[in-house]
Amino acid sequence: MDINIEKYQGLIDTYAIPWGIKIIAAIAIFVIGRYIARLIVKVLKKVMVKAKLDETLTNFLGSIVQAILTVVVVIAALEQLGVNTTSVLAIFAAAGLAIGLAFKDSLSNFASGIMLILFKPFKLGDFVEAAGVSGVIEEIRIFNTLMKTGDNREITVPNAHIYGGIITNYSARDTRRVDLIIGIGYDDNIGKAKSIIENIISKDSRLLSDPAPTIMVLELGESSIDIAVRPWVNSGDYWPTRADLLQAIKESFDKEGISIPYPQRDIHMISSAA
Repeated sequence: MDINIEKYQGLIDTYAIPWGIKIIAAIAIFVIGRYIARLIVKVLKKVMVKAKLDETLTNFLGSIVQAILTVVVVIAALEQLGVNTTSVLAIFAAAGLAIGLAFKDSLSNFASGIMLILFKPFKLGDFVEAAGVSGVIEEIRIFNTLMKTGDNREITVPNAHIYGGIITNYSARDTRRVDLIIGIGYDDNIGKAKSIIENIISKDSRLLSDPAPTIMVLELGESSIDIAVRPWVNSGDYWPTRADLLQAIKESFDKEGISIPYPQRDIHMISSAA
C-alpha cells in the first residue's frame, strides 16, 4: 500500500517535527540537569566534610539541595515543552504552605536541630542543663535530642525547647569552681576555721593551685558566720571532690570543736508587775 507523504507533510511540519524537537530538548535538559545536580551535591558534600560539619547535617542538606535542584530541572524541562510553569509553581507554593502550617512544630524542631548541629552549644558526652532537664547528651537528632539523666533515665527533648531556652553546658570548660558556703558559730574562731579549711584543701591533689582557691568571710548571717570556700578542680572531678570536701570539713570541725550552727533565734522575756 502506497502512503501519500505529501498528504501528511503539513501535519509533520506543523506538529511532529517541532514537538519532536521540544521533547528531545526537554529530555536532554532533564538528563543533563539531573547529572549536573548530582555533581553539585557531590561537590557540596565534600566541602561540608572538609568543613567538619556533622555527618547527619551533611547528608540532610545534601538531600535538600538535590531535591531543590531536581525541581528546578523539572520546571526547565516543562518550560521547554511549553507548559505554563507559573501555575505549577503556584501549586507547589500552596502545597508547601499547607504542609508548613500542618507541621509547623516539626519544622520548628527541624530548624532548631540544624542550628544545634551548626553552632554546637554542646556535643555528645557533655553534661548540660536545657529545657528544664539535666543530663548527658547521647544523640543529637534532626527533630529531638536524646539525654541520659544521672539516675540512668532516657529523656527525649524537642530541639525547639532546647534552642529556644537557656543552655548550661557544665562540660564545656576544662576546669570548674567548687562553691561552698560553710557556716560557723559566732563564738567560734574565724581564723582557726579558715586554717582548718586551708589545710584540707592543701592535702587534696585534685584541687588546682591555679587559679588559687579562695577562702573568705562571705556574710554575717542571722545564726552563723558564713565562710565562702571556692577552690578549682578539673570538670570531671567536680562532684566527688565537692562531696569529699564537705565531709572532710565537717569531720575536722567536729574534731577541733568548731560548730556548724542550726538556724536559731534569741528570745528575750520581759516580766512586768501585774
